[in-house]
Amino acid sequence: MQTGWIGKDVNVSDRLRAILIAGPTASGKSALAISLARRCGGVVVNADSMQVYRDLRIITARPDEDEEAMAPHDLYGHVDGAENYSVGRYLADIAPVLESARAADRPVIITGGTGLYFKALLEGLSDIPTVPEEVRRDVRTRAEGRDTPLLYADLAVRDPASAARIGPTDRQRILRAMEVLAATGRPLTFFRSHKRPGLLAKAERLALFLMPERAELVRRIDARFLAMMELGALKEVRALAARGLDPDLPVMRAHGVPWLVRHLRGEIELDAAVREAQGDTRRYAKRQFTFFRHQLAGFRWVTPEEAGSVVADQGWLALAKARSAEGGEIRSAVTSTPSTSR
Repeated sequence: MQTGWIGKDVNVSDRLRAILIAGPTASGKSALAISLARRCGGVVVNADSMQVYRDLRIITARPDEDEEAMAPHDLYGHVDGAENYSVGRYLADIAPVLESARAADRPVIITGGTGLYFKALLEGLSDIPTVPEEVRRDVRTRAEGRDTPLLYADLAVRDPASAARIGPTDRQRILRAMEVLAATGRPLTFFRSHKRPGLLAKAERLALFLMPERAELVRRIDARFLAMMELGALKEVRALAARGLDPDLPVMRAHGVPWLVRHLRGEIELDAAVREAQGDTRRYAKRQFTFFRHQLAGFRWVTPEEAGSVVADQGWLALAKARSAEGGEIRSAVTSTPSTSR
């Protein structure tokens, strides 16, 4: 029976302990991560590609200041929206966080819904060279005004293997492949054969995927977006739009942002923008299920209600007691979860 527990035979140099909490958006990941961090003296580390941006706290459901005060948090809101943040940059940012935790014998609770981040942490990442900014700008400038299918057709001629992997609708990945080709003269697939090992390859780890009942998840997604609007999501997006950033940047494509920008431009009523944003988020949750099911088989799928007992059964809370006996700082268990499920 699959347990989700991997890599227990660690040596002294590989003592990092990591609890991985993945799942669809609005499944309660952040609440669980904070609770566990308080119970085992750990640090909550972000694995959500949109929660890295400081411009968007509300609409990305980033933990608020009160929640961040409950336990140490890292890699949240540390990137400017003008940056095109990548998986490679994420690995570079998280590496010192993991090393610091390992040196302090402190567990990390890595949580988020970005499957590519988890895949790279576990399996490694191809050693793709950094694309110079001037090359990236040139590729994107030439792509302006061109439909994604046309860009895909160009890529299919110049790098058919990458085109086959990407598909005809993912504009961001198509442009990324074009940037690498323009910068290096080599197709992206060439670099995929040169992979560095995953940062968590030798860590002691427990990997959980939260799986709420489908109807309940839909209810949570829709309710959460309404709650975001109450908290000021429209004001947040207005401030972002005022920066005049490239619409192809990841921050401009966060769920809800394109529809609210259209509303601010007078192109769509607010009620319609909210409905469309909710629909986009529900479809994204389905894609998250699909990705983890097919790409990350090492995760144990549990309901949010089961997750805490699974962690306890695997001995992580016993670890907390041991650290407390040794004089380590152990925060008390959370008595109430944050109001917004993430």
